[in-house]
Amino acid sequence: MENKVLVETSARHIHLTKEAVEILYGAGAELTVKKMLSQPGQFATGNEKIKLVGPKGELMASVLGPTRPANQVELSFSDARVLGLKNVPVRESGDVANTPGLKLVGPAGEIEISEGAIIAKRHIHFNPEQAAAFGVSDKEIVKVKISGERTTIFDDVVCRVHPNFDLAMHIDTDECNACCAFGEAYGEVIK
Repeated sequence: MENKVLVETSARHIHLTKEAVEILYGAGAELTVKKMLSQPGQFATGNEKIKLVGPKGELMASVLGPTRPANQVELSFSDARVLGLKNVPVRESGDVANTPGLKLVGPAGEIEISEGAIIAKRHIHFNPEQAAAFGVSDKEIVKVKISGERTTIFDDVVCRVHPNFDLAMHIDTDECNACCAFGEAYGEVIK
């Protein structure tokens, strides 16, 4: 397959500020590494799960590190329905202005965030050399064909190019289930 990219499912998770980590886990608390993720410097934390509380329901979410400048909860549309959140926008990571908030409950405390819930826009991470090899540029929109039992072509996939990235496409659990991208899955970038 030409222009092949690894497709990873990004399940429900949260990014926290340093201040939020201390409120939720106690003064001086820091995120611990359970396993490194495909993107350099990013990691899944140890036992730092957070309870998300919405108007209608609750869900547990994994915490990803390192800490960030703003709290961000990445959900699927199915997750948003369970929580009772309405009008959760599809956004690129980091774009949390004017998004719904919710309550975060940790072992040492809880906080109500006024914004931060998004459905992550499907995207592909590239470092500059990988982007050049694929012939794409930062913020370019492409399609990706995932072949298999339920072959699917995803449109409106944003290319994100940065020296700290490594080649991988990220979709949420709803998208993964729709195309059966279970286990090791690959997609073909279509320009």
